[in-house]
Amino acid sequence: MRSLLLPVALALTLLGTSVMAAEEPPFTIRLTSGEFAVRDYPPLVVAEVSVKGDRETAAGTGFRLLAGYIFGDNTLRQKIAMTAPVVQSPAGETIAMTKPVLQTGENGTWVIRFIMPRGSTLDTLPRPNNPEVQLHALAAERVAVVRFSGLARQDDVAAKTLALSRFVTAQHLQAIGPPSLAQYDPPWTPWFMRRNEMLIPVAPAAGAK
Repeated sequence: MRSLLLPVALALTLLGTSVMAAEEPPFTIRLTSGEFAVRDYPPLVVAEVSVKGDRETAAGTGFRLLAGYIFGDNTLRQKIAMTAPVVQSPAGETIAMTKPVLQTGENGTWVIRFIMPRGSTLDTLPRPNNPEVQLHALAAERVAVVRFSGLARQDDVAAKTLALSRFVTAQHLQAIGPPSLAQYDPPWTPWFMRRNEMLIPVAPAAGAK
């Protein structure tokens, strides 16, 4: 994955894009408990691709395809600001997407998403030249979140997914989609400074606004 992301990281640097200061989508915190939280995200517009393969390979391929779109591989040859996180989730399920890149996978197919900058709409964004890149509008969502650092290796992802699932159960929340991995930092970030999150979409409590 790092070998695939390095050329993109270099391109971001040459273009003068500050990934470390990338815009994140706004959210409202509904609950915090140690490393866990429940957040409400507003409607978002995302660019996404579906990629087959193992999680890390799919993430690298998806990142490259989406980076091509925001670097100008679109009908207007327009550059679009990089946001965070990148989100990866399993294909075929409804998932939440916010600043990080999120990853999820089902039957070897993963959906990788970039969130478009605030104020973007399907009408104002340029259309991707690559048919593999699709633009979608996502509805507002409530998600349970656990934050962790490091390289987000498979063991880390599995352990944090289990911990977050237990938190959802303990809080009497109803999961309505699969867990997603959100990653916020460029590949040159030292492993101990990297910010990752696991997210699980949950149903709002009855009568909640």
